[in-house]
Amino acid sequence: MTEFKETELDERAIKMAKALSADAVENAGSGHPGSPVSLAPIAYTLYQHFIKHDPNDPNWEGRDRFILSGGHASLTQYVQLYFSGYGLTLDDLKHFRGGADTRTPGHPEYGLTPGIEMTTGPLGQGFASAIGFAYGERFQRGLLDPETPKEDSPFYHKIWAICGEGDIEEGISGEAAALAANQKLGNVTVIFDANRIQIEGDTNLVLAEDVLKRFQAYGWYTDEFSFIQPDGSYKEDVEGLADVIAKAEAAAPDQPKLIKVDTLIAWPTPGKTNDPSSHGSKLGAEAVAGLKEVLGYDPAENFHVDEEALAHARKVAERGLEAHKEWDEKYNAWRKANPDKAALYDRIKAGELPEGFDKAIDDLEATFEVGKGVATRGASGSVLNAIAAVMPELWGGSADLGGSNKTDLKGAATFAPAECATKQWPVCNEFGRQLHFGVREFTMGCITNGILLGSHTRPFGGTFFMFSDYERSAVRLAALMEIPNLYVWTHDSVAVGEDGPTHQPVEHLASFRAIPQLEVVRPADAFETAEAYRYFFEKKNTLPAAMVLSRQGVPVLAETAAKAKDGVRKGAYVLVDTEGTPDVILMATGSEVQLAVKAAKTLAEEGVKARVVSVPSLEWFEEQDAEYKEAVLPAGVKARVSVEAGVAMPWYKYLGSYGKPVSIEQFGLQGDGAQNLIDLGITAEHVVEAAKASIAEVEAAKASIAEVEAAK
Repeated sequence: MTEFKETELDERAIKMAKALSADAVENAGSGHPGSPVSLAPIAYTLYQHFIKHDPNDPNWEGRDRFILSGGHASLTQYVQLYFSGYGLTLDDLKHFRGGADTRTPGHPEYGLTPGIEMTTGPLGQGFASAIGFAYGERFQRGLLDPETPKEDSPFYHKIWAICGEGDIEEGISGEAAALAANQKLGNVTVIFDANRIQIEGDTNLVLAEDVLKRFQAYGWYTDEFSFIQPDGSYKEDVEGLADVIAKAEAAAPDQPKLIKVDTLIAWPTPGKTNDPSSHGSKLGAEAVAGLKEVLGYDPAENFHVDEEALAHARKVAERGLEAHKEWDEKYNAWRKANPDKAALYDRIKAGELPEGFDKAIDDLEATFEVGKGVATRGASGSVLNAIAAVMPELWGGSADLGGSNKTDLKGAATFAPAECATKQWPVCNEFGRQLHFGVREFTMGCITNGILLGSHTRPFGGTFFMFSDYERSAVRLAALMEIPNLYVWTHDSVAVGEDGPTHQPVEHLASFRAIPQLEVVRPADAFETAEAYRYFFEKKNTLPAAMVLSRQGVPVLAETAAKAKDGVRKGAYVLVDTEGTPDVILMATGSEVQLAVKAAKTLAEEGVKARVVSVPSLEWFEEQDAEYKEAVLPAGVKARVSVEAGVAMPWYKYLGSYGKPVSIEQFGLQGDGAQNLIDLGITAEHVVEAAKASIAEVEAAKASIAEVEAAK
């Protein structure tokens, strides 16, 4: 890396970035102008001198990754993408926050704007997911090029991030920082923009600790550089900043790095510099005019482009092309020397499944015994291990619940430096595939998001369903970004038992089904579990999915053995049917499917024709066409029962006017899990009662209609 010397054109480009950011927010009428104005020199220095990127190919494999954790400062990045030549135009900046067709939304959105690596906005998640990007880089490099020194591998790259006080205040940043240091992720550099301002004012009110000492305690390399001079003046010394960053890279190759930069928000805007109002509101016409005057611009001209400075900034694309060419030589040499690894890379990049994937699941299913009690969490563990044997890109773990979640991969080394080895986990290496997150569910969700975004590998993460609440914000972001994160959530109901209501999820199925673009899957037994995993990896969309699994054993059903392979992928299917039109439809999920099957047999003995519909995923069912839905749940059959050990909220759509839920509308109980189910009415007997009650209501309604008709 050459020494960075700021030229007059660099200075002019930075001034232009400030003015464009202020104009964009003013034009939109809302936004967060202060940080983009004062961050301009930092972001410019990173994009021009440190981040390896090729604007001509935003998805180049060899690029460094940049994450703006404080997504509210999105113009910081948009302006640099415009400067660098990513295809963003001046009109895009003018259309900031401009509605459904904008490419410059208020917060960066993955897949919408070239050069944006992830959606950010919820503070702390960008920071934590940046650590996941580094996890993904290292594991993928180990998968494809483990013998080459990392700096010489085509699969090595760095992760850069900018964060602010809000990110530091969110606990997720501390959780992720601890793991980053433990993992010795030396390719992570975070610039901490310390402007000491947030919406409610000076951060000293709530952030009084020495942040650098905190990060040093985690094991990070830290340094500080201030634009605020000892005499109180202000100098955006980008050369000095570049020296500090270069020093950090040289001094700490095996440590993540946090570089605190002391800034004044909105500098040098008259009346708004270091003022909290500049954080989350437009500066106002008078302040913007004053800023332009200070910068040497015409106050009356909006969106002024200094063409000479822009041309200078865009030379970064030429440097990117050169870096890309050098990488191509390295990459092509690697391909020639490693044809098997090259084939693996081509496959995982294309998102294709390996040969033997279906056979691995088929062979496992051949071992299932009808009638045997198997917890679906246990079946899940068997499936993950069967798939892992043929799918080297699959890796994952748990938030300190691997033995309970059944997320341990047999014989796998732990992903951690060798010195992290313990008596329980003696085999650790930097390319291991067994992940351990500690009791950090939210961090686990963020890191697995980062792994998916920063590599072509497929992670999974497990915890108790009850504690998925801690992970929820990361789950929501995965759904928003449409990335195929895989959640293994076990201990799914009051059948957890003696741990009591603090550990017994009741409202969780409903609440996670409420997240758009999240697919919630609750299989009935071992066959449905295996087929749920098969479809998750085969399906064409990239939406995340939650496997919601039982602690207790459930019988392997003869009916699923025959029908699950075709039925599960459709979300709901007829498991037990009757001759002719059924009198009632029993819809059930997970461990309650067995109860519906038992109830149907009892009803049949009493002359009532009951169809049992297994519903492993309402989201998958909703993807089916109207003809299929009608075939499974014919509109003419009004008597219906839903059976699920949770709140009934998601079921009323399918129950209609006369249907009856068999559900749990209170918190769980202390006591044995099986007894809890009985005490809370999750029994076959209650299903029979509900079916009869629904049929009676339908018949009463028919009689009432007939009376009305007769009276006409």
